[in-house]
Amino acid sequence: MKSTDDPAMRAAAVEAARGERPFDLMISGGTVVDVATGELRQADVGLSGGLIAAVMPPGARRDAVETIDAGGAFVSPGLIDMHMHVESSMVTPATYAKAVLPRGVTTIVWDPHELANVAGVPAVDWAIEAARDMPLEAIILAPSCVPSAPGLERAGADFGPETVAGLLARPEIGGIAEVMNMEGVISGSPRMSGIVNAGLAVKKPVFGHARGLSGERLAAFISAGVSSDHELTSGDDLLEKLRAGLTVELRGSHPYLFDDFVEALNQLPVWPQTLTLCTDDVFPDDLLGQGGLDALIRALVADGLSPVQVLQAATLNAARRLHRDDLGLVAAGRRANIAIFEDLETFSTRHVIVDGKVIASDGCFNAAVSDHPADMLRGSMKVEPLSADDFSVKAEGARVEVATIDQPRFTRWGKAEADVQNGFVCPPDGATLISVVHRHGKAAAKPKTGFLRGWGEWRGAFATTVSHDSHNLTIFGRNPEDMAVAANALIECGGGMVVVADGKVKALLALPLLGLLSDAQLEDVARDFEAVRKAAGTIVDWELPYLTFKALVGATLACNAGPHQTDMGIADVEAGTLLEGPVLRQVF
Repeated sequence: MKSTDDPAMRAAAVEAARGERPFDLMISGGTVVDVATGELRQADVGLSGGLIAAVMPPGARRDAVETIDAGGAFVSPGLIDMHMHVESSMVTPATYAKAVLPRGVTTIVWDPHELANVAGVPAVDWAIEAARDMPLEAIILAPSCVPSAPGLERAGADFGPETVAGLLARPEIGGIAEVMNMEGVISGSPRMSGIVNAGLAVKKPVFGHARGLSGERLAAFISAGVSSDHELTSGDDLLEKLRAGLTVELRGSHPYLFDDFVEALNQLPVWPQTLTLCTDDVFPDDLLGQGGLDALIRALVADGLSPVQVLQAATLNAARRLHRDDLGLVAAGRRANIAIFEDLETFSTRHVIVDGKVIASDGCFNAAVSDHPADMLRGSMKVEPLSADDFSVKAEGARVEVATIDQPRFTRWGKAEADVQNGFVCPPDGATLISVVHRHGKAAAKPKTGFLRGWGEWRGAFATTVSHDSHNLTIFGRNPEDMAVAANALIECGGGMVVVADGKVKALLALPLLGLLSDAQLEDVARDFEAVRKAAGTIVDWELPYLTFKALVGATLACNAGPHQTDMGIADVEAGTLLEGPVLRQVF
């Protein structure tokens, strides 16, 4: 991607703007979405090389090597996804690019911390190289939380301040990725203070993860130097974050909150300049069927927000946050990244232009992009086959009191009594087993098992190596025998997701690249993922909005408030405690 500061490119654009040479490409007859003024205005747009050279009254110029008829369509800046993880879509960066570019997304801000938590700095290097030659611009961030809760979980690497500072010194790294260790920042721990200050020292933005923070704790988090958040929990939370001065990356992965967000935003007297949009996590079947950032834009507009304002959040506001004056507007001198939308309701694209070249038409990608070699991402499952006994909790006596992890997502501590038979704890009534196995070769690969309550009545087992954020092998179930079958299926295929019932594999998605990605086509990954998601719904009954399939991949997120099972035990980041096992005491 050629820099817009290239003198020859600038000189050619100046000549084209003066009428001394023809435009390379002209977009005629369209309605320009002016996200600076809020206007929808008829205008023609002339491109020279990778730049917009002029935005003119309709018919003012006809000298162009090529002309696109945009009559009846809307000419918008290319969309900017302000916080996302390619890994969440379980495909390679090239495959992801081919999926989102035809939908109008021309820039992504990629936090590769999922890759980094498995394979460290070499995985970040791979992400940089994989993104280098894509027509989709990827602003890659330095992962700040590898692991997300140090001392409470083990990942495949450990990024301290020196490692993060080394990454920030690279020109390809655009800032510090979401700072998830909220307690470490608020308490002023040397590790997290060093990481945040490394970003501030080189004047690169520090992106945040402020889930549940409010009042004094939110102020402390921001005062440390963190300047954004995407972990919104309600409309009131959105307003508090905006009023606190954070750049908000309103995300598409929690649609049950959209009505609340829209109501809150429509109460404001002025549209916030610090509101941007992001996808965060998009599963492969959703990416294939609904899209990414475009799906969020459609939903917000359908819920009652102004389409021009929503586009402003996804373009100009994002560009300003990134200090990228070359992006975010259809205006002279800006990079020629443009999405031509058929309308401002469906946001289906007629054409997508990147660096002055048409790379997609009518939703079809027509540019060349190839996968970066990925052999170094294979062989990440360092776990020997497991047995049913490995998933049982040992105890003495006939009855014990155990700690439980109650309710999905917003977890809390609980207690229950349970019988002991043949030296193993019988799960308490209504409890589900959760086991986490360290899989990165940094410690013994033995399950650490706890008890979940509020997770429904299970009729089988589910295992996954997509398990935020350390991505250890995580298994859910009521039956240790099924859990062993599920775990061994993933050990054999190198990672992924699997559903087991009655001792048999019902659905399997293989993710052999770090246990997170597949090098198959999106259609194939989406098909296998959808089969796993459907099969999971046959072994447990979902209860919206919290007990959902997505809760399975976030159950080990130890940086969030409340107890969480990790490869080291039951962790509580707020209390700073770690229970190696769930047995609290012998009752008799």
